[in-house]
Amino acid sequence: MRIGELGRRAGVSTRALRHYEELGLLPARRRANGYRDYDERDLRVVAEIRSLVDLGFALEETRPFVECLRAGHATGASCPDSRAVQRRKVAEVDDWITRLHAVRDQLVAQLGEAPEPRCAVTPHDT
Repeated sequence: MRIGELGRRAGVSTRALRHYEELGLLPARRRANGYRDYDERDLRVVAEIRSLVDLGFALEETRPFVECLRAGHATGASCPDSRAVQRRKVAEVDDWITRLHAVRDQLVAQLGEAPEPRCAVTPHDT
């Protein structure tokens, strides 16, 4: 399939696909006419990349997953390098959660210390 079809089927722009190619995440085969040529395996790789990016992975962090898929594994998370990246990402998310809880606690404390605002509008008797 050509780049436009891959983009439509994967739900990404052709510009993104070219960027993946520049990074070495999506090697393109070329037809005799110079057009890029992709297959179902490439669609699977792009879906894996998008799924990981949607979870907050940087493009470079997807490389072990892509390599795992290209090596013939059923999932991109089947290989030790992928699992190591996943563990680092879990630790990163845990750190974000800790920091967010601290920010939340600070905001709640500030709300508790602030005087209750007075209502500027007086109710009308009907």
